[in-house]
Amino acid sequence: MAYFAKINDENIVVEVLSIPNEQENRGQDFLANDLQLGGTWIQTSFNNRIRKQYAGIGFTYDPLNDIFIAPQPFASWSLDENFDWQAPVPKPNEGFWIWDELQGEWINGETL
Repeated sequence: MAYFAKINDENIVVEVLSIPNEQENRGQDFLANDLQLGGTWIQTSFNNRIRKQYAGIGFTYDPLNDIFIAPQPFASWSLDENFDWQAPVPKPNEGFWIWDELQGEWINGETL
């Protein structure tokens, strides 16, 4: 199977579909015209082989870098040079930690 993400005018993924491998080379045309779904369809990889990562609904397509970017998990997090979201405070290495946006820190999830 080949996977394609439909993006809206703001480059936000609104749908992801799989199509037969024999249609992969014409995925945009197959989805938009043959299946009459319209719109813009960008191929994504379930194995993360192209466009950084598998696109999900709510992801953003960055056409300049030709990648999909996951939604920002918290307002305080920022994108790094690899287009991964990073907390403002590094996550501790050991244990189970949960980000507390109100406190701006990692909370030990094992104590909750």
